[in-house]
Amino acid sequence: MSNQILHTFTFKGTTSSVIIGSELPEITQLCSGFALSQCLLICDANTENIVHSIPGSDRVRRCVIASGERAKNWQSVEQIIATAVQAGIGRDGLFIGVGGGVVTDLAAFTAAIYMRGIAVRLVSTTILGMVDASVGGKTGFDFLGIKNLVGAFHPAEEVYMPLSVLSSLPATEWKSGYAEIIKTAILADPEMLFILESHPINFNKIEELNKALSESWFSDMIHRCVAAKGKIVESDPEERGTERALLNLGHTYGHALEAVAGLGTVTHGEAVAWGIGRACELGRKLGITPEDRSNRICSLLEQYGYCTSPAYPIAGFNAEALIQAMYSDKKKKDGQLRFIIPTEESAIIHTLTSHEINLVISSL
Repeated sequence: MSNQILHTFTFKGTTSSVIIGSELPEITQLCSGFALSQCLLICDANTENIVHSIPGSDRVRRCVIASGERAKNWQSVEQIIATAVQAGIGRDGLFIGVGGGVVTDLAAFTAAIYMRGIAVRLVSTTILGMVDASVGGKTGFDFLGIKNLVGAFHPAEEVYMPLSVLSSLPATEWKSGYAEIIKTAILADPEMLFILESHPINFNKIEELNKALSESWFSDMIHRCVAAKGKIVESDPEERGTERALLNLGHTYGHALEAVAGLGTVTHGEAVAWGIGRACELGRKLGITPEDRSNRICSLLEQYGYCTSPAYPIAGFNAEALIQAMYSDKKKKDGQLRFIIPTEESAIIHTLTSHEINLVISSL
């Protein structure tokens, strides 16, 4: 893997190395320290061609699951386990997830429960995966229509981020991933906000996407996001305190939107972007988010083509259904809704009182 830059973090006593470079790693690098017969490559229908491009990948057993958010389920976990058993993978084995957030979440979760836990390494192939899903040890799958309801903390030993694979991403994946970059900038990196404002991208123009991939500011943003998330997670690896919870900016609204729309109907990033806009509006009503800060954030979201209007343009959208979905979300505490609200410099956690629920409804 060429042009490597390394970030190293410690989560739950596990050292996790993030290797950012231009090209895919070879299978000997991915499986270093493990017998090839004890390694299992896990990908989906969209990333199987990327696995074929990994030098030496034909020497390792693979499991190809279905693609998309609807495949993030127990059936996919069973498929991975069955393949591992058939391949004779033991407790000294290694799972290698190659793909976006769905694949890496499933690969890491299954590694956490297979034979009470084996090692996992990841090759992240989407922007969303690189800046969010693959770093920090959160794993899991969707259940009963609720996103990531079942999961575990199981950090990857190594996470590879080959930037060259992003050239094949569709516009929807770029847009989904950029929402998490914007979220990180709001929370932890004011300078990155200026970068985002200075280098707008039209996700529907392939020439602009390819140009961004060749620019140093783009790879710099990936590094900044990885560093920021790693630092936050190191301080609060299992979200027991407040630091890691801040990473849920936009997610209380966003996860509810995904649930109401039907998981996979609205991309995670677009739902989060809409949720950030709604959190700004709620924060303004609560007197927490300054109006100029709210305006700046919403203008940036609109600059990248995200919806910031109260009513998201999907069938069946209504405030009552969203509130109900929020109460099913795992981010509530003691039965009360918790929102991450932008402040002048970052964000805070705000637990809503009963009379403040009307403010949430009025923000929709």
